[in-house]
Amino acid sequence: MNVRFINDIHQISAETWHTLVGSDYPFLRYEFLAALEDSQSVGGESGWQAMHLLVESDDGRVLAAMPLYLKSHSYGEYVFDWSWAEAYENHGLAYYPKLLAAIPFTPATGPRLVKTADYSDEVAAVVAQALQDKSRQLGASGWHVLFVDEQELAQWVTTGADMRLGCQFHWYNDSYTDFDSFLAAMNSKKRRTLRKERNSLIAQGIAFRRLTGDAITPTLWQRFQAFYQLTNLKYNRHHGYLTPDFFEHIYHTMRDSLLLVVAFEGDEAIAGALYFLGTNTLYGRYWGCIREVEFLHFETCYYQGIEYCIEQGIQRFDSGAQGEHKVPRGFRPTLTYSVHWLKHTGFQQAVKRFLVEESVAIQRYRDEMSQALPFRQVEPD
Repeated sequence: MNVRFINDIHQISAETWHTLVGSDYPFLRYEFLAALEDSQSVGGESGWQAMHLLVESDDGRVLAAMPLYLKSHSYGEYVFDWSWAEAYENHGLAYYPKLLAAIPFTPATGPRLVKTADYSDEVAAVVAQALQDKSRQLGASGWHVLFVDEQELAQWVTTGADMRLGCQFHWYNDSYTDFDSFLAAMNSKKRRTLRKERNSLIAQGIAFRRLTGDAITPTLWQRFQAFYQLTNLKYNRHHGYLTPDFFEHIYHTMRDSLLLVVAFEGDEAIAGALYFLGTNTLYGRYWGCIREVEFLHFETCYYQGIEYCIEQGIQRFDSGAQGEHKVPRGFRPTLTYSVHWLKHTGFQQAVKRFLVEESVAIQRYRDEMSQALPFRQVEPD
């Protein structure tokens, strides 16, 4: 077994990558990672330098792969370690650069270390050692694996890295037959609230179209990009992490994995949300609008996604990070996982203690949010 790092996804063939990854999780697709690099959304001065990890056999066969980046900041990660960086700085130490196994700008749980079916379960230990060695070679403070799939988590916690919990809000399909059957599972007050929100938009003459594949026209695609840029400029004072070239790349290479929801006022498109499709999960990712309308965001980014999942029999809807306002709309608090290893032994121990305390608080928060769900309580038999 040999571990090799590559600074460009194109240094491995798409066919080889697809053999390992498949297409169920869209953000690990070769086309997605290539679009990030080719569009300069990562690389250059972005603070995300590709350093993807490959595990190869002695005859050069790729046995495992992991998306990996050398980071010079913590933006676009959604697992917040700014306080760790500040503590390093206060002690005269450099927290950056650091190694990060994650999907840039994408807080969506999924596989991080993919491998051939016949490969040893010890691969995580081999990779962890390679990451430690690389951290020392580069002068990086350590390595981090974010939003790791729960099934993969057990491999990582045996490597000496520490687990960190987070909490997002996901929607789960309880064999609903239509949106009304979903509402019927709620208590009457919440059911009325959701109907009021949806009916308010109908009364204003706002209609929605859900588009996939070739039904996403170039005109609507350009319109969506304008929504995305304008909304990011308004709230974040920049045009968004993703460049226009990124959207052009995925439009041509990943249209089979895209769902575009567009809101129309008459013939004018006024808002849009872009989702990515997995086999059993819908991922809500980017949104924007040119006009503020009450409840427009909820409908475009949540209710349209829920309705699509019910129609298509999709089991889970991951609508992105944060958002307690999702709970009364039927999104359940769901734990997320990351793992962290710091080269500095003293800081690693301090972080371990912090994470133990934080985990208790996160689980308590998850339980409290679960109590706020709008679903009717079913009496036991």
